[in-house]
Amino acid sequence: MAGSAKAMSMADSLFKVGVLGATGFIGSPYRAEIRDCDEAEIVAVCARRKDLLAKAGREDGARLITEDWREVVEHPDVNFVVVGTPDALHHEAVVACAAQGKHLLCEKPVGMNAAEAEEMWGLYREAQPVLAHFVPFWTRMVGVFETAKDIVASGELGRIVSTVFRWQNPRPAAMPLTWRDDPGLSSAGTIADVGSHAYDVVRWIIGAEAASVLAHGETLTPSKADLGAINLEEALEWGGGETSAGGNARKGGTVDYASLSCRYTNGAVGSYLLSHATFLRKHLAPELELHGTSASLSVDRWSGEVVMVSPDQERRIVKKAPDEGFGNRFGKWVFPSLAPIVRGEAQTGSHPDLEDGWIAQKFTDAAAKSVENGCWVKV
Repeated sequence: MAGSAKAMSMADSLFKVGVLGATGFIGSPYRAEIRDCDEAEIVAVCARRKDLLAKAGREDGARLITEDWREVVEHPDVNFVVVGTPDALHHEAVVACAAQGKHLLCEKPVGMNAAEAEEMWGLYREAQPVLAHFVPFWTRMVGVFETAKDIVASGELGRIVSTVFRWQNPRPAAMPLTWRDDPGLSSAGTIADVGSHAYDVVRWIIGAEAASVLAHGETLTPSKADLGAINLEEALEWGGGETSAGGNARKGGTVDYASLSCRYTNGAVGSYLLSHATFLRKHLAPELELHGTSASLSVDRWSGEVVMVSPDQERRIVKKAPDEGFGNRFGKWVFPSLAPIVRGEAQTGSHPDLEDGWIAQKFTDAAAKSVENGCWVKV
């Protein structure tokens, strides 16, 4: 009886999900969250690692377990596809999803470059019937950044004249290479990986986009072991040990440190420190600073503090709420945001989508070009 009730519940699920990159650092936790959502079932899973894929299929009760992503996208029972593969593999899959009429979650950066991102956004923008699409810029969903957006909107800071964002996510010194170190698979390394998050949340908070950018970037981390096709979770576990790189070691091929300056369309200026380099540790300064004509604000998710400083240098803690994690992101944000569109009750929502992914990619493309050319680049 319980089995038949479960089968009926699955048949009634609004989201019938296919996951590309099902066994990776992103795909695995996403699948666990989806499994806990009553409005969804996982129909199909795809990954390149046979050893991990079979286990994933059993965990999800998936009907289709395959190494061919096209079988997932073309599956008649799948109506929502999660694209959690390396950056270089997004574009072809998303174009196919649009052609097959599939609703979508695509990881950021959404493509290898802004041209790919714009094409994907255009296909979903023009789709009939309307297709839902979500790009997981999770930083928007962190409480202290939501507080910052509200304060800026209230006018309490006055006109924003400067922003500072520090995104430091140091990787273990012994961590081996992954696809993120491969310029053939990764879009602009750390600039695109975490720079897309940082830029998206700042433009969301201040309501302005960058007009031009000047950037310096390098690969600061020394040579790392090359263990072949391992995922990020495996690399982090291996890197937590004391094993040295040994003879089979080389430097990563993508930028893991960048310092960016930008000019915004509203006349403000900004700076971004973006790093995965081992030796640039966090917790020394707040992540975000917003400086306005009436007051300044600092925001730090790790301490949970939002601090305002007045023109006479008086410091006041506006909010203190240490980060407790996201919880189930699909249950809290993805499915509630997309459900009205999937049901045909709405055309769009307020969630981050492929348009936001394209806007972020224009910025990270310009930054990467500036690193290469050593000059200001228009966004």
